[in-house]
Amino acid sequence: MVQGKTPVEANDGKTTRQRRNQPLVIVNSGAGKGKSTAAFGLALRGWNQGWSIGVFQFVKSAKWRIGEQSALETLAEVHRDTGKGGPIEWHKMGSGWSWSRKEGTEEDHAQAAVEGWAEIKRRLAEETHQLYILDEFSYVLKWGWIDVAEVVETLQNRPGYQHVVITGRDPHPDLLAIADLATEMTKIAHPFDRGQKGQKGIEW
Repeated sequence: MVQGKTPVEANDGKTTRQRRNQPLVIVNSGAGKGKSTAAFGLALRGWNQGWSIGVFQFVKSAKWRIGEQSALETLAEVHRDTGKGGPIEWHKMGSGWSWSRKEGTEEDHAQAAVEGWAEIKRRLAEETHQLYILDEFSYVLKWGWIDVAEVVETLQNRPGYQHVVITGRDPHPDLLAIADLATEMTKIAHPFDRGQKGQKGIEW
């Protein structure tokens, strides 16, 4: 295998191993498809490494069960039954966060987002997971439901070895400023442009 070469030479006094194994803030953005798909693909790699993974879906409808959720929850069962891979938790705002369900009350989406972020902050402080996927989190920042400065400070000061992936369009510039890896998915063509609605196995 050809050894990978970086375009610049780091001069930080760290060994190659130390420099390689750094916790990252990753932002998947853009108008094209693949933002969440890329994040969940990363979760597969993390599971194979034995990482603890926490998925937090913001904005999603409670009725929409996507294929990646079924697949990752199946892998969570594999871990519980065999010890292979790592543990996975999947939480969805639209169905009520598992730690704060309020039966019989009308859902306040902004408040639910605040509760979700508070739980993520707690878990980051306690170093609960090695990989966090905050799916469509960029939207709740854009809408002002959660303070961007607080998010930036929390991510910058998180302890230990914890990767955080944030997906969604129009990420805040302050979020991009602290991203170690940021990718913009660009739409070149899409069936929607021909009036074709989403189909199973492609959109969900």
